[in-house]
Amino acid sequence: MDSLEHDFLLDRQEDARTVEFIKNFMPGDVSSKFSESALSYLLDVLVEFYATSDILDAETDQDGFIEIDQLKVANHLATQAEKDGIGLFSSEDLLWFVRGEMEFTKDIEE
Repeated sequence: MDSLEHDFLLDRQEDARTVEFIKNFMPGDVSSKFSESALSYLLDVLVEFYATSDILDAETDQDGFIEIDQLKVANHLATQAEKDGIGLFSSEDLLWFVRGEMEFTKDIEE
């Protein structure tokens, strides 16, 4: 296995751990609305949104953190999921997804 294949495998494993964490973070009645493939799709859209939008370019606070408009992110995920035919998800349910991903990221950074 070459380095690129190895990196891809590690990325997929990290994504699987992230999705599992988010699924467990969500209340049961919310997580039951999402398939594993929908959650993986949403994670990909979320990562792409963070990379291509200006949302992470905001000024940091005194502790070095950026205030992210979670509802804006959830709305973007809902729009993309509908547009791509993945499903119709409410922004309120997707807020749980966004918060779960943030919590996962916070946990691995500590």
